[in-house]
Parts: sequence; structure tokens; C-alpha cells
Amino acid sequence: MTTHSSGSVFGPADLTGLDAQLTAEEKDLARAVRDLVDTHIRPNIAGWYEQAVFPREIIPELAKLGLLGMHLTGYGCAGRSAVMYGLAASELEAGDSGLRTFVSVQGSLAMSAIHKHGSEEQKQHWLPEMAAGRAVGCFGLTEPTAGSDPASMRTTAVQEPGGDWVLNGAKRWIGLATLADVAIIWAQTGEHGDARGVRGFVVPTDTPGFHAVAIEPKLSMRASVQCDITLEDVRLPADAILPGESAIGLKGPFACLNEARYGIIWGAMGAARDSFEEVLRYSSERTQFGMPLSAFQLTQAKLADMALEINKGYLLALQIGRAKDAGTLNPTMISVGKLNNCREAIRIARDAREMLGGNGITLDHSPLRHANNLESVRTYEGTDEVHALILGRALTGVGAFAAAGR
Repeated sequence: MTTHSSGSVFGPADLTGLDAQLTAEEKDLARAVRDLVDTHIRPNIAGWYEQAVFPREIIPELAKLGLLGMHLTGYGCAGRSAVMYGLAASELEAGDSGLRTFVSVQGSLAMSAIHKHGSEEQKQHWLPEMAAGRAVGCFGLTEPTAGSDPASMRTTAVQEPGGDWVLNGAKRWIGLATLADVAIIWAQTGEHGDARGVRGFVVPTDTPGFHAVAIEPKLSMRASVQCDITLEDVRLPADAILPGESAIGLKGPFACLNEARYGIIWGAMGAARDSFEEVLRYSSERTQFGMPLSAFQLTQAKLADMALEINKGYLLALQIGRAKDAGTLNPTMISVGKLNNCREAIRIARDAREMLGGNGITLDHSPLRHANNLESVRTYEGTDEVHALILGRALTGVGAFAAAGR
């Protein structure tokens, strides 16, 4: 199990003085979340992962620190900065990606959708309960046949003459759906393929016709819950729609996805840092040929490469976080961070597993668990390929998402 030394928030990999770029308040928040992880997550995560259990008992602990919707203001939310949210995401994912994902789905997706696009009544009803951890939310965008192309969603919302909406369709890979009290469901209100017709709805999960089933078994994100949702004549009142002008079309869900993607930029580096620290400790204790592994040149070269990428990844995350706090962030920056940091984090976790030898395949050590989780993290909220094409469009001015000949 990884142990942490005092000093830089970024640990022994901090070779460039990153810690000096943080305020005292930011450092205090990071250390408070690290304490939560060390106390409540590290002693139990191997068992949760092996048994494929999401620990609901962790939710009140997350709420006590104000981590649920922590970047939102009002309605019982903590109103913390983007950098502080990022630091919290990094510490949580150093524990496990599944625990960071809970905070992301709850705060960056479900709560953000209501906060950005909801009516005042929707905000007052749901946000204080969700910030306190008394209500759990999920975010239903992805479908069995519409992952990277959400405009092709088939879930429909039809408004009847009396004003009620009736939803029918299916969603897949929806985090927390079997735990949720409320679901934000995106549905097509226009013609199939009409992106502007996509609208969001606030759906209490006890509404007749709403069904959620956990997807099992999984080789990744085992201490988390991802689900299939079916919607069969789910009847909602007229005011269940997210009414904000910003919620019309795909810009509504994409605004929330960018919040979640931002947290991943930091979170992936937390998993990478934990993998690095695990193998750094192991290599100093494991003796072969009469000397510790840390004395071998190949070991030192691998550790150096890991530390370089961790420094670069955190510098990138911090740059993007400061831009977000300053109001100068653009979506291209999010794609730079998500693509780079997920790609590098999974390489670090895999290399760390390799350096642990056969012991690295056991749950006594974190890198292979992190690597397996990161396979999901690099896929959701935009695959590597999607973010590469976003960057390609920014560089060339040409969108290459459609198939050749379309």
C-alpha cells in the first residue's frame, strides 16, 4: 500500500517546484482530501474492487468535505475554485478512479446540469440534497448505439396536448443509475439526428417506467457502478424539462461534459502519481542481486520518465485550472488536457506494474488496478480519438468527425 510523505502536495515526483504554485488554501484542501482517502479508501479499496462494490458509506464523508458539487455556488454547494476542485479530483483518483467518478457524476454532470440549465424550483429542490449527499444523481446521455455521436440518440420525449412529456428509449454506461434518486435524461424532441432538438429532463428515478440495471461483470471501474437504463412511457410533468436557453441542443450536455472532462485532467494524474509512488517505494525495498531495485540504471531511468510526465501533466492541469478560474478557458484546452493526461497516466500505471514484477498483478499493489480503471477513464467523456479530432479541427479548421464521403 502506498504511503505518503510530507512536503509537496504532488509528492516525490515534484521535481520542478510545483508545490510553490499553490496557495495555502489549495494545499490545505488537497491534504484534507488525502486524509479522507488514507482513512476511508486505501484500507478498503482492494476489497471493494475485488468484490465489485461501490461503498455507499463513503458518500457522507465526501459531503462533509464539501466535495459534492464543490465548484458550484449557492444551494449548499461549497463554491470552491476550479483548481481546488482539480486537486480534490487528483487526490480521490489516487485512491481509485471509481471514487473520483462518483464525485464527477454527482457534481460535474448531474448537479451541473441542474445548476447551469435548471429552473429555480429544480435547483432549490435538488441541489441542497445532492450537495449534502442525501440524494444521488446520474446523467443519461450515452446510448447503446450513440456513444461518440450523441446527435444520433434515439431516446425520444414527446409532449402531449395536456403538457406532459413521455420519454421512451435506452441509455448505456450511465454511472450511478441504480443508486440515483434523480436522473438527468437527454432526449430527442425533434426529428432523429436533429441536434437542436436534444433537451434535458429531470427524472426522479422512482417514476414508473424508469428502470436501471448494473452492467456486470467488468474488468475496469469495479468499485463503481455503471448501468443500462430503459425508459418505457416515462411520464413527466411539463416543468420536468431543463428550461434554460443554454440547454437547447447538444450545447446543454456538452457544457456538463466539459466540467467532467476537466476533473479527469487532474484525476488521471492522481492515479499516475499513486502508481509512481507505489513503485518508488517498492524499488527501494525490493532487493535483487544483492542491491535494491532502485540502484539499477533501468529502474532509475523508468522512474525519471514517470516523474517527467507527472510534472508535465500537473503543469498542464494547473494551467487549464487557472484559465478556468480566470474565465479564459476554451474547449480545445480541455481536450488537450484530457487526451494527454489520460494517455500518459495509463502508460505510467502499466510501466509501474511491470516494475513490480509478478507481485504487480495482485491487489496488494495499486498500479494494475489504476491501469484497468484508466482504460475506462480514457474512453468516457470523449475517447482519445474524439479529442484528437477536436484538436485537429482547432489546428486545421476542418472537422473530420464524419465518415469519408458523407
